[in-house]
Amino acid sequence: MTAADIATAVLLPLGAAFAFVGTVGLVRFPTLLGRVHAATKPDTVALVLILAGTAFQLPDIRVAAWLGLAALFQFLTVPVLAQTLGRVAYSRGEISAEHLIADELADAVERSRQGRGDGGRGPE
Repeated sequence: MTAADIATAVLLPLGAAFAFVGTVGLVRFPTLLGRVHAATKPDTVALVLILAGTAFQLPDIRVAAWLGLAALFQFLTVPVLAQTLGRVAYSRGEISAEHLIADELADAVERSRQGRGDGGRGPE
């Protein structure tokens, strides 16, 4: 067994464990923001660990660079998606204020609703 095989044997199950923890959190967390967090953070780490474990088995470093590119896109898109989803849910009133420690978005949402002149109801 080579060092690459050992690294793969460690990284792949570790990535699977992170993916499992993210899935359990997605099912168990009661709030939307908790579920978004559970769906994005551990799954991003899981993908990077799985890609790293896979890269050790590839014959050429140029092929492994494509896996690095996939990890980079994951790091660039998933946080933006989570932030956008959370902001839309908050602006539509889907987020309960009792679950927030600090509410830094309330003033901006209120100004936006007043600027539209519809009282926050949106298009009808």
